[in-house]
Amino acid sequence: MKKRIAIFASGSGSNAQKIMEHFKRHSDAEVVLILTNNPQAYVLQRADNFEIPSHIFTRNEFYQTDDIINLLKNLQVDLIVLAGFLWLVPQNLLKAFPNKIVNLHPALLPKFGGKGMYGDNVHKAVLAANEEESGITIHFVNAEFDEGEIIHQSKFKIEPGDSLEMVKFKGQQLEHHHFPKVIESLLKKMRS
Repeated sequence: MKKRIAIFASGSGSNAQKIMEHFKRHSDAEVVLILTNNPQAYVLQRADNFEIPSHIFTRNEFYQTDDIINLLKNLQVDLIVLAGFLWLVPQNLLKAFPNKIVNLHPALLPKFGGKGMYGDNVHKAVLAANEEESGITIHFVNAEFDEGEIIHQSKFKIEPGDSLEMVKFKGQQLEHHHFPKVIESLLKKMRS
């Protein structure tokens, strides 16, 4: 039986797109659900393009009920992927899926992580600190923002004069290249 992936995203969903592409004709795994807290999120259109069901949820449903957990369990989800999802994952979801929730952070943790550190905020902080390199971190999710066990990191060099857009672009190249492959390797480990 194929391993089943659910993706949480709050925005455009470019990483969700790469993951859906990667697993579209995969023999061992598939994306079975896209979940979002944002009814306007472009990721919903991307899910439609791949004919993958989506679920829009409210803050109350996410934090005050077990509805999301029940939905994921009914779909027999093996791995939850956060791809640009901005809310802290609640305890009940962490307990229901221990070491089965992964996140992508657009910097080299433990630097530039924590509440409010997402998207351009991260890249601006990296540039303001005059860092010579940045990168991506894929990590397990725990009860704190960006503090779970690190699974994978990839780096790129920040050249003098690199703009915010250039740093973002270099990071996205790494995200799109590595995130689907790291997910695949995690799923393979689950099998054994």
